[in-house]
Amino acid sequence: MRVFLFLWVTPIALLGSWYGLSYYDMNFGWRILSRDLHDLVFLIYGDLLGMRPEAIPPLVLKAIILDTLLVLGLIILKRRRKEIWATLKRWAGREETAERSTDPIKSADVAEYPRTS
Repeated sequence: MRVFLFLWVTPIALLGSWYGLSYYDMNFGWRILSRDLHDLVFLIYGDLLGMRPEAIPPLVLKAIILDTLLVLGLIILKRRRKEIWATLKRWAGREETAERSTDPIKSADVAEYPRTS
């Protein structure tokens, strides 16, 4: 699970740090962090997708939010898998049928066997 989280967080952190530094042109002498390259990258993506370059960052943010929700859902499912299955079985009524089959008094229908004294 740690490797999965590391492989999920690393690209998001790299993309977010590149976007933030290049947006504000804090390039520290590196061309990859310059505002000119930032504008060029989004211009190329905009041409490829057929949309304005300004519309791409909000779409990327929405995709990151959706991915985050999916990853959190997977983590919750993994950690609480037994509790979730127990709840689903209880909702489906499987525990009641299991109790009926093991208890001999409950399994016999009382109406079919009248008591005679």
